[in-house]
Amino acid sequence: MPEEIKFEDALKKLEKIVETLESGDVGLDDSLKKYEEGVRLLRLCTIKLEEAEKKIEVLTKDKNGKATGTKEFNKPEGK
Repeated sequence: MPEEIKFEDALKKLEKIVETLESGDVGLDDSLKKYEEGVRLLRLCTIKLEEAEKKIEVLTKDKNGKATGTKEFNKPEGK
């Protein structure tokens, strides 16, 4: 079973791949491998974001299952 990767780590790897591919310093074979890895990481990030969104939806429902809506996040002052 593959090791679970955190969203933030997957995003950092994806950003690094994009930088590498945009630099143009990588050969065709390596570019294809990086691209494939990037697609895999993009899908993983998308899944994790969708899961987080579903959890938020559950947390914003009242006891009857009715959506209470979203609330604006306000940072504490001074941060």
